[in-house]
Amino acid sequence: MESREEGLLLLEPVSPTAQYMNSSVLSLAILAVLELQVPFNHSLTLPLLKQLFLPINPRFSSIMVEDVDGKNKLWKRVEVKLEDHIHVPVFPSEMSLESYDNYLDEYITKIAAETFPQCRPLWEVHFFKYPTSQAAEHIIFKIHHAIGDGYSLMGALLSCLQNAHNPSLPITFPSLKGSNSETGGLLPRVFEFVPEVLSSVFYTAWDFSSSIFKGSGVEDDRTPIRSGIDGVEFRPMSVSTLTLSIEEMKLIKNKLGVTINDVLAGTIFLGTRMYMQEMNNEKSSNQNCTALVLLNTRLAESYKSVQEMLVEMNKSWGNQFGFLPVSVPKSNELSKPLDFVWEAHNIIKRHRSSSAWYLTSRLWDILKKLRGPEAGARHIHSTLKNSSMAITNMIGPIEQMALANHPIEGIYFMVVGSPQSLIISAMSYMGKLRIVLGAEKGYINSNKLKACMKDAFQMITDTVN
Repeated sequence: MESREEGLLLLEPVSPTAQYMNSSVLSLAILAVLELQVPFNHSLTLPLLKQLFLPINPRFSSIMVEDVDGKNKLWKRVEVKLEDHIHVPVFPSEMSLESYDNYLDEYITKIAAETFPQCRPLWEVHFFKYPTSQAAEHIIFKIHHAIGDGYSLMGALLSCLQNAHNPSLPITFPSLKGSNSETGGLLPRVFEFVPEVLSSVFYTAWDFSSSIFKGSGVEDDRTPIRSGIDGVEFRPMSVSTLTLSIEEMKLIKNKLGVTINDVLAGTIFLGTRMYMQEMNNEKSSNQNCTALVLLNTRLAESYKSVQEMLVEMNKSWGNQFGFLPVSVPKSNELSKPLDFVWEAHNIIKRHRSSSAWYLTSRLWDILKKLRGPEAGARHIHSTLKNSSMAITNMIGPIEQMALANHPIEGIYFMVVGSPQSLIISAMSYMGKLRIVLGAEKGYINSNKLKACMKDAFQMITDTVN
């Protein structure tokens, strides 16, 4: 019989970042929601998971175990009992669409707060079989962040889908030619050549220092978007979404000579400040707020199809991201809606050459070597907790997608488990941008925040027109 030591030596090591993401201090997961136009044929569930989903990557069939020294973790392949990963909630039948909207919101809040059993692979799929105002049925994938980042996991899900109108044609993404700043979240890829070397060094040092301060206990002010309480990650989170027209965003982009990411960031910054002022009068206009912007750190050029995305994904599967602290512009310093777009443009431009994410990841590695992976996880936890919100976005397909010939009306994702009162994610799909607001329930008024985001975008649009 093979000894425990001999067996473990053959297993794949868990990356340091994955260990941070799945620790006693921090546990992050990603929810990906598919909105179907027609009810799903559930007889296809097991074959699709077995034949399409599990083969994507061995981590979907693995659990974390400790190495022989108990200092690090390894991925161990196990037999997957698919039935343990499939959840189909039951609610009263023949209710109104509005009632099922509420049931769906409550269900997402529930599963967002739940933790994964460590005895089986860290993923689940939930089928909400009731019609809502958005879809005939919802399929919700919950995947632990230790398995991979948003790029890897969304690429995995997209590989299971096909072009809804012609499955023989590839699923493609918007052309980003000539605009690298659109490819890696709200910030452009950090590896491009930047001639302003001194500027690069300065902003790298500045951002790295800010990251250290956040991880060492320097907190943002307590505001209507940040409760600052301990254990906020264990409190219920409400989820709301809003949709913006990418065509309208392009009109703003072209008239101002900025990027779509600048328009998105400006909208979020303005909408956030508007909400804070409505909830806390003028006191919030000059309170300190930091947004942690998550960015993809892969060296890949922008992809045009799912096939190209998968090639890159297979080369660099896992967690390859960083985050940079960005100060949210103060409304007492900016008087017009477009000022927030211009300020977002300037902020993104300033941080373009920053490599602070690299220094921060090295800091985590040093903490891990000196004090173990829990120390790195604690630093990440503190950085998140001491900031006001996190922002991340992804570029989605142009064409409508389908899952086993079931057309998908909408798709969005969000990060759960972060010790923050507000997490914002955005994803484009079929000419629309879906923004998701994950807000601390009972502290943030999600409906009012959503309304402020809509009003902010409308104000920017009206000013440009």
